[in-house]
Amino acid sequence: MICGEHRPTRVVVSIPNIVDNYLLFKHAFGPKAKTYAVIKADAYGHGSIPIAKALTEAGAEGFCVAVTDEALALREAGIQAPILILGITEVQDAWLHTQHDISLTISSLDWLKAAYAQRPTDPEFPPLKLHLKVDSGMGRIGLRDSLAGQEIIDYISDHQEAFELEGVFTHYATADSNRVQDQDYVAKQSQRFEDFIQALDFSKLNKKPLIHRSNTALALWYPEKTMDIVRLGIGLYGENPAGPDFELPEVMPLKPAFTLESELVYIKKLQAGESISYGATYTTESDQWIGTLPIGYADGLPRSSSGFEVLIAGYKCPIVGRVCMDQCMVALPKELPLHEKVTLIGSDDQGNHISAWDLALYNHTIAYEITCGISERVPRTYVYS
Repeated sequence: MICGEHRPTRVVVSIPNIVDNYLLFKHAFGPKAKTYAVIKADAYGHGSIPIAKALTEAGAEGFCVAVTDEALALREAGIQAPILILGITEVQDAWLHTQHDISLTISSLDWLKAAYAQRPTDPEFPPLKLHLKVDSGMGRIGLRDSLAGQEIIDYISDHQEAFELEGVFTHYATADSNRVQDQDYVAKQSQRFEDFIQALDFSKLNKKPLIHRSNTALALWYPEKTMDIVRLGIGLYGENPAGPDFELPEVMPLKPAFTLESELVYIKKLQAGESISYGATYTTESDQWIGTLPIGYADGLPRSSSGFEVLIAGYKCPIVGRVCMDQCMVALPKELPLHEKVTLIGSDDQGNHISAWDLALYNHTIAYEITCGISERVPRTYVYS
C-alpha cells in the first residue's frame, strides 16, 4: 500500500515511552529472566524496525516475531539480538533460519525429521535453534502429550549436530482477566505446563533449554510464575492487556506510545434536516457545523465508529454518518478553523485523552486490533525525546 505522506493524517510513536516500558519489565524480572520484546505485526502497528533499533540501544535481550519475513527484516536492518519466530514455519524454509541465527517454534516430530532430511551436507553448518511449544490450554499450536515431547527431545539429543533445543514454552489464554473462572484456568494451565516440564528428561542435551510462559498479562498479574523469559507484547506499547477491566499493578505504570491524529480539511454549515454520508443515516436536527477528516476505514478507522467522539480544540466531537473509505465527518460545536488538529487516539493540547482501548471498546474489539489495523497508508512519525 502507498503511504499517504501528503495528507495530514499520521501516527506518532513515542520511542522513549516504549523504551521505558521495556526497561520497566527488564528491571522487574532481571536477572531472574530475560525480557524479549514481541514486535510481530510491525510491532503491533507501531513500526518494528525503528522500535527494534531503539530497544537494541537500550539493551534488549531478544525479540519475538510471528513469521520468517518479519525476522529476516530485522536481520537486514542490522538487529543482532536473538529472534524467536512464534508461529509455524514451513519445513522447506527451516535451514534458511540457521544462516541468519533465527530460532524456530516446533511442535511436531514429523516436522523435525523432514527438516533433518533436508539439512545441508556441510558438516560445519550450524545447528538449527528450536523452541518446543506446549499447548497447556490455548488450543492453538503445541503438544499436549509429554511423551510426544520426550520423543522430540530424544530425537534432538541424537542429532545435536543438526538441532539445538533452546527453549520450551507455552502461552496463557486468560491471564488478562480477573474473573474467578479465568484465574482458575490460569492455575489449570500452570499445572499442566509444570507437569509437562517435570515429565521431560533433558539430561542427554548439551545444555538445559530455557523454560518460558510469561506474556505481558502473566508478568503483570502473576509475576511469581515467571521462569526464564518474559515475552513482552502489548505492554511494550504501554497498553493494558485487559483494558479497563483489570487495573495495572501500581509498580507497573505503563506509558502509552501510540497517537493517531489528523486535521480538519473541510468545514461547512448545514441547515436542519440535511443528511450526511452513505445511507443518509445521520440527519441534522438543527443548523450544524460539520467538519471533514481525511481518514477512513481504508486507513483502519473502523466503519462502525459513527458516534465516537474525537478531540478537536478541546471539544469532544462525535463522528457523524457512516465512516467512508478515505474520509469521515464530525459534528462541530461551532465554526472551527481549517487545519485544526484532530486527536483520534492520544492526548490533545488541553490534557484530554482518548486511548486505543476507548476506540476499541466502542467498536466491540480490543486495542491490539485497533493499532495493528491502522494501515500502511498512514505514515508513522517517531518522537525520540
